[in-house]
Amino acid sequence: MPRAAALLRCLLGIGVVAAAMPARAGDEPVSAFARQWLVAQYSLPGNRVQASATPVDARLDLADCRGAMVASLPPNLPPRPRMSVQVHCTAGAGWTVHVPVRLQIFRHVLVTARPLQRGDGITAGDVRSTSRDITRLGYGYIDNLQQTAGRTLARPLGPGSVLTPSALGGREMVRAGDRVQVVARLDGIEVRAGGIALGSGDGGARLRVRNEVSGRVVDAMVDAPGVVLALP
Repeated sequence: MPRAAALLRCLLGIGVVAAAMPARAGDEPVSAFARQWLVAQYSLPGNRVQASATPVDARLDLADCRGAMVASLPPNLPPRPRMSVQVHCTAGAGWTVHVPVRLQIFRHVLVTARPLQRGDGITAGDVRSTSRDITRLGYGYIDNLQQTAGRTLARPLGPGSVLTPSALGGREMVRAGDRVQVVARLDGIEVRAGGIALGSGDGGARLRVRNEVSGRVVDAMVDAPGVVLALP
């Protein structure tokens, strides 16, 4: 069930996650409860989670929780190296404390295997998979090469750089050097011809295309993968 709750949190973006577990403060320290609960939230397939919680200050003199303790996190909080888990005792008058927890989530992510330039596409030989603590990857990460399909780098990256979503530009329907269909439309008449793209772009992007037969270069707009519309 903890894995199911964590999966729902990731898929549905639920802000506050709560889990009730019967426990007594005297038998199981509140800090241990907070640590175990937080580990359960992020123990998804592919993750290796480590956590350590700060012991609750004994001067608080918390009463034994004879009902259940409930843990939660603030809404939409991404995993960070330091988390604050709220633990609430639901029995009687109850009590609430915030337990600081150090969190590490190790996961295999893609890093560059060699220097890459702006505009480069990503192939299997350009990256390698390595384990990183994703709580420290504030700009996100990519863990599957399929996530880069049809996209190019928006900026150069040195070797060993973590591949992030922001490092990738938009998907390009046409790339420079591609053979494309040039479509010209006028008064309901449509004419098609083969051409070579002289630029790259996604839908709506303008680029120049050379007619394969005449060699004439025309201005065009990307309409679909491999298809451009000749501009007047």
